[in-house]
Amino acid sequence: MAGYDDRDGKIWMDGTLVEWREAKVHVLTHALHYASSVFEGERCYNGRIFKSAEHSERLRKSAELLDMTLPWTVEQIEEAKYATLKANGLTDAYVRALAWRGAGEDMGVASARNPIRMAVAVWSWGNYYGDAKFKGARLDISKWKRPSPETIPSAAKASGLYMICTMSKHAAEAKGCSDAMMFDYRGYVAEATGANIFFVKNGEVHTPLPDAILNGITRQTVIGMLRDKGIKVHERYIEASELEGFEQCWLTGTAAEVTPVGQIGDYSFEVGALTREIATDYEKLVRS
Repeated sequence: MAGYDDRDGKIWMDGTLVEWREAKVHVLTHALHYASSVFEGERCYNGRIFKSAEHSERLRKSAELLDMTLPWTVEQIEEAKYATLKANGLTDAYVRALAWRGAGEDMGVASARNPIRMAVAVWSWGNYYGDAKFKGARLDISKWKRPSPETIPSAAKASGLYMICTMSKHAAEAKGCSDAMMFDYRGYVAEATGANIFFVKNGEVHTPLPDAILNGITRQTVIGMLRDKGIKVHERYIEASELEGFEQCWLTGTAAEVTPVGQIGDYSFEVGALTREIATDYEKLVRS
């Protein structure tokens, strides 16, 4: 496909649908220089965006955590997303909502006088990890750690927090891996670069506490599914030394959906029955 700046279609910007190639911002946009932006990644299945309102609410909350007040309500954001899908003739798509500080009177670190802007783009997007969804992704172990919530607003889906994720994923891909697992600032297992992580041992599930990472909407959904099945879920700190004792592993995220993991560094995992069951049940849920 063509680059993301050279496609047919419409993008919603600040209340108006514009031609895809004309959806531009000025080079002195504050967010480009200081990462003052937040976003949401969502998927639309059969014309319905999964957990759409929750994503819109989180976009507004993320903006507040970055000292930005969005001038659009949840209802208006919902209307914008569905209008963009309709304008592009898509019923199954990835949805990207983005809000940022634009160009204005300020061009230093402070930017209170600059306008808050927003855009929604949609496109067709297959499996985030390709065929790893069927045979298990291979993960590198990143040298970068997720920072302390005392240094960043870890509950925000903020663009700047993904810088070390990009670096980690580039390093992983250079080794032939699909992604990288990251530890947090304390040395506990945290997440992959854009997905939460789960492990299975003796029929029970273990997943990191989201006190220094984003508590993903897909993560919360899968935990609910597991508990509805009567499966015990431990949300806790996970030591690096525990990796060799886990039997199964999977990732969750809007883009990743539920993706099995076959290897993390030198540790191997089976794509077992529970992993396959949760992936299948999640697929049914989002299309129900």
